[in-house]
Amino acid sequence: MALFPQEALNEGVAKREVFGWAMYDFANSGYTTVVLTAVFSAYFVGVVAGGADWGTLAWTLLMAAANAIVMLSSPALGAHADLHGAKKKLLVFTTIACVLGTAALALVGPGQLALATAAVLVATVAYSYGESLIAAFLPELARPESLGRVSGWGWSFGYFGGMLALGISLAWVLAAQARGETAAQFVPVTMLITAAIYGGASLVTFALLKERAQPQVVAGGAAVGGMTAALQRLAQTWHEARRYRDFSWFLACCVSYQAGIAVVITLAAVYAEQAMGFKQAETMMLIFLVNIAAALGAFAFGYWQDRIGHKPALSFTLAGWVLMVVLAAAARGPALFWVAAVVAGLCMGSSQSAGRALAGTFAPEAQRAEFFGLWGFSVRLAAIIGPLTYGLITWLTAGNHRVAILSTAAFFIVGWVLLQKVDVDRGERSARAAAVAA
Repeated sequence: MALFPQEALNEGVAKREVFGWAMYDFANSGYTTVVLTAVFSAYFVGVVAGGADWGTLAWTLLMAAANAIVMLSSPALGAHADLHGAKKKLLVFTTIACVLGTAALALVGPGQLALATAAVLVATVAYSYGESLIAAFLPELARPESLGRVSGWGWSFGYFGGMLALGISLAWVLAAQARGETAAQFVPVTMLITAAIYGGASLVTFALLKERAQPQVVAGGAAVGGMTAALQRLAQTWHEARRYRDFSWFLACCVSYQAGIAVVITLAAVYAEQAMGFKQAETMMLIFLVNIAAALGAFAFGYWQDRIGHKPALSFTLAGWVLMVVLAAAARGPALFWVAAVVAGLCMGSSQSAGRALAGTFAPEAQRAEFFGLWGFSVRLAAIIGPLTYGLITWLTAGNHRVAILSTAAFFIVGWVLLQKVDVDRGERSARAAAVAA
């Protein structure tokens, strides 16, 4: 059986276009891996904030602010993209903004909180918009019964992009440290490396990916225009939420389990250093291993979830996340913690892929970007809830990171309970009915 069968794709979709779509996951993964997880987060706390006690809180609040902006605006952006058939155009603009924002981080030095805050906000918001917009292309490319595997192709390929950016950055950091350079000297270069990979790889996406959606029209035949119309369309979707109750249950589930994933993404380095005593190079190697496991998990799991169904597959990964949390909390030495990291990587790739595939399953044809905007809303809300909860628990327990990471299991357990409310077949029928009505 072919690993990348043409039969998995919709009629008229070439494999090269799917490659172009997957290249965007490759392009943007370096931002989360290098900027948010491995390098700039620690740089912000240790160098920009000067190691002050409020540094970690400031970083967490900065992430919360960026995610709040995205949470409040991405559904309307998605509705606007659907109404105007402008997913690709908006994707170009958001990519340029994120690349420039990431490059601007190279200008941030000790004490430059204002510049760091502005650049991180621009880059993170733009990255998040792009994440939702590129996901909205998935149902146009893959057949309904193949959403899982095609989503997995993108997620798995994306982790290799993260590894490329992290690997080059790690090599630069090690060489710079050998030369006696400080973080204020070598971290800015890693930001430029990440920006260059993001911008360069995304050019392949823009060259190969097609915009199939057409601007929608009103009864008189005129194209629908303006953000007001997009907001009205979004309000109508919320009003009709009972019609899409399975999508609504899925979004609630998504908020819960993605909150746990957000803790792992944004605080993995903090936990490794504070609870396990890892050094910077060790932490970067740990995250490199997580990316390898995530790539394998997303790719292999995509085929399995198409066979057993998206809901059972996601249920399985949520159980895996609980196991990972228990292992991480129990680890007293590096061996068990590395095992927990591998489990985290496998679960991360597979759960992210399964979630995107389910969102595509429930999205009516004329509202794909809008529904993926709502999916992005839930992911960003989770990214606020998870890390802030972790930070609050560490504050209440006088810095006990083990209690904080163990409490994260509750997010995955609640997510599993909410997932049981989802009827995938009924949700698919609602999406098809909406497409016929349109």
